[in-house]
Amino acid sequence: MWNFLVSGLLVGATVVLYDGSPGHPDTAAQWRIAERTGTTLFGTSAAYVMACRKAGVHPGRDLDLSTVRCVATTGSPLPPDGFRWIHDEVAADMWIASVSGGTDVCSCFAGAVPTLPVYVGELQAPCLGTDLQAWDPHGKPLTDEVGELVVTNPMPSMPVRFWNDPDGSRYLESYFEMFPGVWRHGDWITLTSRGTVVIHGRSDSTLNRQGVRMGSADIYEAVERLPEIRESLVIGVEQPDGGYWMPLFVHLAAGAALDDALLEKIKRTIREQLSPRHVPDEVIEVPGIPHTLTGKRIEVPVKRLLQGTPLEKAVNPGSVDNAALLAFYERLGRER
Repeated sequence: MWNFLVSGLLVGATVVLYDGSPGHPDTAAQWRIAERTGTTLFGTSAAYVMACRKAGVHPGRDLDLSTVRCVATTGSPLPPDGFRWIHDEVAADMWIASVSGGTDVCSCFAGAVPTLPVYVGELQAPCLGTDLQAWDPHGKPLTDEVGELVVTNPMPSMPVRFWNDPDGSRYLESYFEMFPGVWRHGDWITLTSRGTVVIHGRSDSTLNRQGVRMGSADIYEAVERLPEIRESLVIGVEQPDGGYWMPLFVHLAAGAALDDALLEKIKRTIREQLSPRHVPDEVIEVPGIPHTLTGKRIEVPVKRLLQGTPLEKAVNPGSVDNAALLAFYERLGRER
């Protein structure tokens, strides 16, 4: 996002960069910066938008955001409730620009187009220069079905090698192992028949229950509507005996307790709004959910920890916002 931000200077834009906690001194802090600076394009994370929704922030009512014409989000999929919150609480005519890309390509795969309509929960279109497709495991293109995000022709900003990888083996293993010659990014997406894109989360952390796949983002959207849940993390763990364990970790709101009533409420929400097959095997209260330094929930490293991988091999602690939280998951994996 730093490169994306700085590129604004090429068109003569004034760039405002906030460095610090987005929740200090309260959750509305970033919106006050937008008011004070007369921001026109407000870039933030999906996590911040959902935190504002959870905290009951009303930026459109309480602040003068008349200069803001676009709210752009990235870092993780913006759930439909996030689209609705921006529409209802910032401005009804706001251009909501949800984008998805990667640090490795220094670019976006899909994102915002000013001449196209915005549909709730969907990115408007693949970006320029990106031959974006969704493929099934056999390399067949899919429409209106969930598949692997692939780029079938080179992008202008696609890397051609890694540092300290002289024979290219790490590079090829990272992106070209599943489909030789075709970039597989590791995201689970749907390309719709109207040309929009839905991001479901990381494909290597997709929940697969009895052959029915679901993105973790769908679970988060449903569960975190409950006022008792501050944040959640769901992991699907393949077991050595061929079984499949799917725990849901919950970070509770202040004053909430994971009693039988809340436990049943969580399971009923998932059963009725999503799928009976994706009701978790266990709901476990945790002191917090670990994230990358850019605010993404850490799913794959936690999955590795739950499978017994030592902490030093599962994740780089320096890339985590609160590395101390990882000890809980490592201990749980060791005990299991």
